[in-house]
Amino acid sequence: MLSWTIYTSFLGAAVLTLLPRDNAQAARVAALLTAMAGFAVALVGTFKAGGGLNTLCDVSWVPTLGIHYHLAADGISLTLVLLTGIAAVAGILFSWNIEHRAKEFFAFYLTLIGGVYGVFLSFDVFLLFVFYELAIIPKYFLIAIWGSTRKEYGAMKLALYSFVGSAMVLIGIIAAYVVAGAKTMSLIDLAQYPFPEHFQAWAFPLVFIGFAILAGLWPFHTWAPTGHVAAPTAASMLLAGVVMKLGAYGAFRVAMTLFPLGAKAWQMPIALLAVTGIVYGAMVALTQKDFKFVIGYSSVSHMGFVLLGLMTLNEIGFTGAVLQMFSHGIIGGLLFAVVGRMVYDRAHTRELDALEGMDLNKALPFAAATFVVASAASMGLPGFSGFVAELQVLIGAWRSFPTMTVCAGIGILIGVAYTLRVLQKAFFGEVAAEVNPRQTESDALSRAQPHGLEPISGPERFGAVILMATTLVIGLYPRLLLDLIVPSLNSPLFEGLRRAGAL
Repeated sequence: MLSWTIYTSFLGAAVLTLLPRDNAQAARVAALLTAMAGFAVALVGTFKAGGGLNTLCDVSWVPTLGIHYHLAADGISLTLVLLTGIAAVAGILFSWNIEHRAKEFFAFYLTLIGGVYGVFLSFDVFLLFVFYELAIIPKYFLIAIWGSTRKEYGAMKLALYSFVGSAMVLIGIIAAYVVAGAKTMSLIDLAQYPFPEHFQAWAFPLVFIGFAILAGLWPFHTWAPTGHVAAPTAASMLLAGVVMKLGAYGAFRVAMTLFPLGAKAWQMPIALLAVTGIVYGAMVALTQKDFKFVIGYSSVSHMGFVLLGLMTLNEIGFTGAVLQMFSHGIIGGLLFAVVGRMVYDRAHTRELDALEGMDLNKALPFAAATFVVASAASMGLPGFSGFVAELQVLIGAWRSFPTMTVCAGIGILIGVAYTLRVLQKAFFGEVAAEVNPRQTESDALSRAQPHGLEPISGPERFGAVILMATTLVIGLYPRLLLDLIVPSLNSPLFEGLRRAGAL
């Protein structure tokens, strides 16, 4: 049943190409119905399947190479499939204003979603790689055509970084395929093959870093803030919400399960990079003057917790990493929705100094309230999903490397500082009592009429409520996901990590 999340998305994209070019409303409705159908399938399939490993489809695809069209799901896959369904629906609701080439926009959007579903459900390494590449291509066009600030540069940088990482991954999986006897690309079979330790010592960092580039691993993170800023709102939401998770998922699902001894050997260096990303991303976010750049660098910082959790090589760290993937996908998407759609599309500026005088808490009260909730969730306050996820990562990290855990904690404190700073400047800044005569005419008009902004629309309110409710529900009752994630760590895929003493 879960495989229909993929097929529904691609069918929806195909239907959109047949619609009239000038009927944007039809394109929006068709895209929303497709995304909602995919989410419904994901929701029903997730809680029917449970946390064990379930095969959805397994047929021979390229028999001479041992490649199968093998779709399956465990608790980790299910968690991220559910995230993708939620992010897909919310992204379309926040794109309800798209008029320019709307059917092409939503066709690319649904193709991206179908590729993401495919990655999370693929249990053949080659099939996973195909879906992984398929998800990157529409992302380029979404940014290059419908983006804003330096959109061509942002799209090209994302594509180049992604394809360099993909080349590294492809070399690694071909090497693993040959060393294992060139008989199968099955993820389960390769995970159980005893690759020599000297082979794992170079294959693991090649594949892990190749995937982790897309997850924003420092110092290969620079595409992320640029891409976030250039992307349209829905694309920013997907980039933070699910595309960065593709990198973390691939690093976990492929690199760590195939090369557990390599993971053990490279544990400390990669953990150090992850902690550096946490602190660096937070410090740079603290100094930014562009609202969207703040959120872009905060994504780099929060994804550092995912990678740190993976490098703990213990169960609680792994569980926290997967939960952080879900949590950041929801919270990051909500933050970008507020910044990109609710604020920038109305105020036509992202400069914090300019926004400070617009009295946005009164001009856009729903946007201000939403950002307050999103800020609380982003800071990891109890009651939100981020608190549970980061707590588990930190506990797992303390067991493996206490000193680096303290540094990660400092990153959290800096995160509180930049979040409160941007919240105050963007929504609760002091409004000047009188207009400076040296201001330009447009600046004077924007300050004289701060409440003349388009009100928040119904679809935007609905999308924000979905995301806020999700982070609250998981924060208050994390067992909904933990009961899926924890049992999956007992599957044969993680036998190598258990033998290596990681679990």
